[in-house]
Amino acid sequence: MKPLIDFIRTIPDFPEKGILFQDITPLLKDPEAFQACLSEMAAFIPPEVEKIVGIEARGFIFGAGLATYLKKGFIPMRKKGKLPAEVRQFTYDLEYGTDTIEIHADALAPGEKVALIDDVLATGGTAQAACRLIEDCGGILSKVIFLMELKDLKGKEKLSHYEVVSLLTL
Repeated sequence: MKPLIDFIRTIPDFPEKGILFQDITPLLKDPEAFQACLSEMAAFIPPEVEKIVGIEARGFIFGAGLATYLKKGFIPMRKKGKLPAEVRQFTYDLEYGTDTIEIHADALAPGEKVALIDDVLATGGTAQAACRLIEDCGGILSKVIFLMELKDLKGKEKLSHYEVVSLLTL
C-alpha cells in the first residue's frame, strides 16, 4: 500500500487565499488506507484508556473509528450549543476572538483514562482547550493523537504537557 501521506491532497487557497488546505477525503474513501491509519493510531493508545474523545468535526471520524476498532467508548467534543444535555465548557482565545467547546457533563467519570483524537494539529489552540476541558471533567489524558501536524504553525508547543503523536508531519 502507498504511504498515508500519498492520500493527503493539498488544495491551494482554500478556504481563503494563502492557505494550503490538507484534504483528508482521499484517505477516507480508500478502505485500506483508512484502516491502516486507524491501525497506526490505535498502536499509540495505551490499553488502560477507557474512552476516546474526538474533536468536532473530523476528529469524530477518526475518534469513532478508533473507539469501534478498540472497543472503547466514544465521546464527542463539540462547538458551543450543539450538545443536548447538560454540558461543561471551555472558552479559549483565537487569533481574532474566542471560541467555546463543550462536552456532556456526564461524559467522563473522575479518573477515567482518555485519548484525544483529531485530524490536524495546526496552531494548537483547540487541542489545548480540549485537553483542559477533559482534565476539568476529571479525565486523565493518556495520549493526544493527530493524523497530521502542520509543523510550521508550532501547535505542539501548546501541548508540551501531554504525550502527543502525529502520524504525519508536514
